[in-house]
Amino acid sequence: VALMTIEEINAKGGVMGKMLEPVVVDPASDWPLFAERARQLISQDKVAAVFGCWTSVSRKSVNPVFKELNSLLFYPVQYEGEELEKNVFYTGAAPNQQAIPAVEYLMSAEGGSAKRFVLLGTDYVYPRTTNKILRAFLKSKGVADADIMEDYTPFGHSDYQTIIANIKKFAAEGKKTAVISTINGDSNVPFYKELGNAGLKATDVPVVAFSVGEEELRGVDTKPLVGHLAAWNYFMTVKNPENDAFISKYKAWAKKNGVPNADTVVTNDPMEATYVGIYMWKQAVEAAKSTDTDKVIAAIGGQTFKAPSGFTLTMDKTNHHLHKPVYIGEVRADGQFDVVWKTKAPIRAQPWSPFIAGNEGKQGL
Repeated sequence: VALMTIEEINAKGGVMGKMLEPVVVDPASDWPLFAERARQLISQDKVAAVFGCWTSVSRKSVNPVFKELNSLLFYPVQYEGEELEKNVFYTGAAPNQQAIPAVEYLMSAEGGSAKRFVLLGTDYVYPRTTNKILRAFLKSKGVADADIMEDYTPFGHSDYQTIIANIKKFAAEGKKTAVISTINGDSNVPFYKELGNAGLKATDVPVVAFSVGEEELRGVDTKPLVGHLAAWNYFMTVKNPENDAFISKYKAWAKKNGVPNADTVVTNDPMEATYVGIYMWKQAVEAAKSTDTDKVIAAIGGQTFKAPSGFTLTMDKTNHHLHKPVYIGEVRADGQFDVVWKTKAPIRAQPWSPFIAGNEGKQGL
């Protein structure tokens, strides 16, 4: 999507009359290598801005490099918050733009009135911090410790038999139970498969996931997932002219550029966040009449963009996060989502969660 967006901008005359030139590096999920590659992009390749990183581990690896060399990172993935860097723009969701609304939905009558919660994640910073926030949020809503089960598995974990047995036992203790999943990547497939094997249906114990989207479900047997939920700020199924154009442009670009399985490509939340981020940078450069980091930072606050999500998104002036809508979608058999709930307007991010002690009074940079 980043390459498609750059091509699209260049076709319209570039930025301030100059063509954009992409420089692509792949640290291949080797966390320390991210910092090395970031340094190379800024110092050797002299890039004006970087769009990338996925896990919070990779982002935290590069943050000091962007600070030291005073360059710009646009980070497109939902994350745990508890961070605010002058050199980073967060175009994915903070916890109050994804995790908290999802749990509020599960607790509501339309979401099934859940009373007990399983917090299940991959063992790294994003799930642990998100669950720390969610545990405090649940307690503020009167949920007792005995009604919260928390468990973590390593990256790449595939044997969910014991965990699912424990969830089944926990759910059998009476009150309506829901699972909040921050399981990352490939581990989702065996998790949902085991859920199906154990006979736990979405109607019995719904799972809401924060890292399962259209791309993760492409080419996967979706049978065990149907009816379960995901919370994002964008779904491919959202109907509006901006999204129709975004999808058709990406499909055409994928075919033209020989993307593997181009016939089945999908769009998802981090793709939309990348697209919006590049346009926000373009608009800020044009407003500043410069690619200078400090001038772009000064110009980007308050920039708006009509996004494929169907909402006009604003870059916050003080906290470097986008104001974003929240959608909750139900998994369909075709790996797409039916939207079951959404916010009426974009929500302002709270990078410093009010549910974490010591954050009182922390606002912007």
